[in-house]
Amino acid sequence: MLIISTSHDPIPLRESIVCGGEGVTLAAHVNPYESAVKQMTNAAKLMNLEAELLEVFSHPRRILTVHFPVKMDNGSIKVFTGFRSQHNHALGPCKGGIRYHPGVSVDEVKALSIWMTWKCSLVGVPFGGGKGGIIVNPKDLSQGELERMTRRFAYEIAPFVGPDTDIPAPDVYTNPQTMAWFYDTYSALVGSDQPAVITGKPLSLGGSEGRSDATARGLSIVVREAAKAKRMQLKGAKIAIQGYGNAGSFAAELLGAMGAKVIAVTDSLGGAISPSGKALDIKQLWKHKNETGGVSGAPGSRKISNKELLALDVDFLIPAALENQITRYNAKNVKATVIAEAANGPVTPEADRILNENEVFLCPDILANAGGVTVSYFEWVQNRYRYFWDQPTVNERLEKMMVRAFDTMHATAGKFSCDNRTAAYIVAMGRVAEATRARGIWP
Repeated sequence: MLIISTSHDPIPLRESIVCGGEGVTLAAHVNPYESAVKQMTNAAKLMNLEAELLEVFSHPRRILTVHFPVKMDNGSIKVFTGFRSQHNHALGPCKGGIRYHPGVSVDEVKALSIWMTWKCSLVGVPFGGGKGGIIVNPKDLSQGELERMTRRFAYEIAPFVGPDTDIPAPDVYTNPQTMAWFYDTYSALVGSDQPAVITGKPLSLGGSEGRSDATARGLSIVVREAAKAKRMQLKGAKIAIQGYGNAGSFAAELLGAMGAKVIAVTDSLGGAISPSGKALDIKQLWKHKNETGGVSGAPGSRKISNKELLALDVDFLIPAALENQITRYNAKNVKATVIAEAANGPVTPEADRILNENEVFLCPDILANAGGVTVSYFEWVQNRYRYFWDQPTVNERLEKMMVRAFDTMHATAGKFSCDNRTAAYIVAMGRVAEATRARGIWP
C-alpha cells in the first residue's frame, strides 16, 4: 500500500546508534523538523531570502508512506511502515540514506531530507536532499527477514527512485549488504543493471574505495581545519566521542593517527573513559565492543555515562549518535572548545544559542558529516562511467571539497558576523535559491 502526501559476504555494521541516558529522554521533547525550519529561518533573515523561497524550502516536495507485508521465518506475516522524503531537486537528484530504527517518523525523515539538501549544496555535490527509513528494530530480525523486508521496501518505492531521480544510501542500522539487496531488487524490477541507483554498496558490486570511513575522514578534516581556525594544536588534544558506531569508531582511529587523544567514548550500552587522561587504546576498545556489544568495561578504562561525557572538559566533543542530544537542558554543561557534529541534528536550536553565548566553536552537521555523501557522489559518478578510482584519488578529492567548504563557511561567518551553523546555511541556501530562481516555477 502506498500513500503519497504532497565485501562479498554480509558486511558487519559499525552501528550509528543513540546513546543511553539523558540524551534519549530529552530527544523526545524536540521535533527535528521544527529544528530544521528554525535553522533555515535564522539564515534566511540574515541573507534577506525571499519569503516565498523560505516557504518552498520548508516543505519536502514529496513524502512517501508505505505499509508493506513481509513473511517472517515462522510463516507469519508482519506489516512494516516505511517512509521516503524527497526535499528538493533544484541542484540535481535527491540523495540520502535509509535507516532502520524503532524511532523513525515522518518528521524525522522530513528534517533529515532538508539537512541533506543543505549538506550537498554546501560541499558542492550536485544533489538535493532525500531520506528514508523503516520503523523497525533490526536486531529483532533474522538475516533472512532483513533481506525480505529490504527487498519489499525497495519494491514499494521503486517507482520513485532511480539514478537520475533519488539515490538512497546506508544510514542508521543499514550497511553495504542492505544496499546490495536494494540494488539487486531495483535492477530486477527495471530489467537492467543499475548500480547507480544506490550508493554505499560492497566493492564487488560497484562500491567506492574509501566509502566505509568517508564520514569519519571528512569529519577528521573538519576537526583539523577547526583546530587551525582556533589556533589550537590537534596533537595531544583531548577528544570525547558520543556514539561509538560507524562514524565515531572510524573518527577515533583517524584522529588518533593525527596525534589527538580520544579519552572517552559512549554507545547505547554505556561508556568508557581513560582514568589517567591518556588516550584510550582504540584497537582494544573496538575489540572489546565486538566481543561484548559495547564499550563499557573496556580494558584500561572506567565507566562513564552519556550525561557525563557531554560535560567533559575536552578540546573537541564529537556527537556521533542521533539527533537532539545537546538541548537547552544540558548545553550549559558543555565545556568543550569545539563541537563537531558527526550525527545529524545532535544540537537543538535552543542549545545553539547557549553554546554561541559560551563561545563554543561549532562545526555543523551539514559540513562535519558531509564526507559520506561526498564519497557517495563519487561512487555514483564512478557507477555512471563504469570507471573506478583508487583510494588515494578518493581521499584527495574528498580533502579538497571538505577544506573548500570549511573555508567558505568560516569566511561567511566573518562576513555576516554570525555563528558557523548560520553561515553554513547562508552558503547552502544561497546556492539552492540561485538554482531555483534560474529554473523558475513551472507549470
